[in-house]
Amino acid sequence: MEKDEVDSSPDQRNVMYDMDRNPSPPTSDDEEGQTEDAIGSTVYSKHWFFTTLTRIIELITEQSKSQADEEGEEETSLDEDMENDICKVWDMSMNEEVALFLKEFNAPEIFLGVISKSKCSRLTEICVGILGNMACFQETCVAITNNEDLGEVLLLLMCDTDPPTLLETSRLLLTCMSQVNVMSTWLERIRKRPSVRDNLCFIMSSSTNGDLLVKVGELVDKLFDVDEDLMIDWIKAGWQPPETPDSEEEKPTVPGLVPSLLEAAKQLKYDSPEGLDVYMHILQLVTTVDEGIQSIVQYPEDGKQTWEFLCDLTCRDLCQPGDPPLIVQEQKTILSSVLAVMSVMFASQTEQEYTEIGKNLSLIGSLTRILENLETCQKKNKDNHVSDGDGTQDKEPEEDSHLQILRDVCCEFLSNILSRLKKENIVTALKEGHITEEKSLCALRNLLPLYAVSVNSFVEVLGEEDEIMSQTLKKEISALGEES
Repeated sequence: MEKDEVDSSPDQRNVMYDMDRNPSPPTSDDEEGQTEDAIGSTVYSKHWFFTTLTRIIELITEQSKSQADEEGEEETSLDEDMENDICKVWDMSMNEEVALFLKEFNAPEIFLGVISKSKCSRLTEICVGILGNMACFQETCVAITNNEDLGEVLLLLMCDTDPPTLLETSRLLLTCMSQVNVMSTWLERIRKRPSVRDNLCFIMSSSTNGDLLVKVGELVDKLFDVDEDLMIDWIKAGWQPPETPDSEEEKPTVPGLVPSLLEAAKQLKYDSPEGLDVYMHILQLVTTVDEGIQSIVQYPEDGKQTWEFLCDLTCRDLCQPGDPPLIVQEQKTILSSVLAVMSVMFASQTEQEYTEIGKNLSLIGSLTRILENLETCQKKNKDNHVSDGDGTQDKEPEEDSHLQILRDVCCEFLSNILSRLKKENIVTALKEGHITEEKSLCALRNLLPLYAVSVNSFVEVLGEEDEIMSQTLKKEISALGEES
């Protein structure tokens, strides 16, 4: 799909595109001061709504008749006045009273008919956008959800070729999935329609529209977060374990979930840090189940591409030497996800060429730098706590749970790497600066006492090349042991 520039109506959740605002909605004062015409406590005119929705119905009816007399299904367009009026409805549907009024006027059923018959992408996009705004409120979301036909049509829209329509459909589905009282209904519908998975994978693997990729990612992330069984089913749809170790199995024609996630992440790498964070979290969720790990490493080329992408993020993009130490506060969630996936891959595929320790020595420097920055953040938090005190005895400041998760993941990964180092690896790492006394001391402070076995193994091998540094580290180990 090509990246389209979309002119659409803004909404209250800041998910739309940068644009000039649509014309202000009409008020009941436009109807000669007939305040009884207002919708609830708003100043919006009921009569204007009736007229506009009626015009929409007439428009789609006329289009259906004219297309029945012609061959083909050519794309149609909206005239400017009609588009402006429908966009006003889109704007006003952000108001809960207006959304409830639309429900009472049976708007979900009306829009179902419009979407089903529409050959105008802009009209479809706006109608879905209005439904998306209405779904932000519980009562109207329930009404939309309870319309079975509308639910089926919305899921079918995920195979549409129009990026703005796909964006609004994804937003609507995500909004509904965020409403606890209707979540199970949508999950059941999605489970019964495998095409949703295929369509989402196709979008992730082929679209260059950043806004669409972010919203699709948020939707997939939500689905996997609340339904592990669905996640496993989607993983399995793109691969099947070989029946025998010697069998040569071709890749399935269904888009693979992991390659699709990776393509979307590559597209968002520089354009949307928030979107990249979302896709790294999805990848982390995938590796929490055995099927997910196998889906990454089963095909060596896919595993290699995943590893190289994550390694580049860790060693060349995130938390770099020139960055301030507090950068880990900003990057803590994406770093946690990236390192968690790499740690799982490293531990599960010791024989894969791309995870050979000799080719990944730069990870030692990156992981110790993250730990050094985490120590700086922790010290700064304690210093701020002391400076803000009023002389009374306060409790220690609570540590940021996300930073603690990052520290735990980082330590586990680093301990696995250190435990596999051989003399020739340490010689190279010392020469290239990945291992220094300062970095090694930082590793000891963070890895002990939990990873004592890995630390001792590393120090012993180090002693074969640098006895002086090894002795220094042994003294530090002894000192840390006495402190504990």
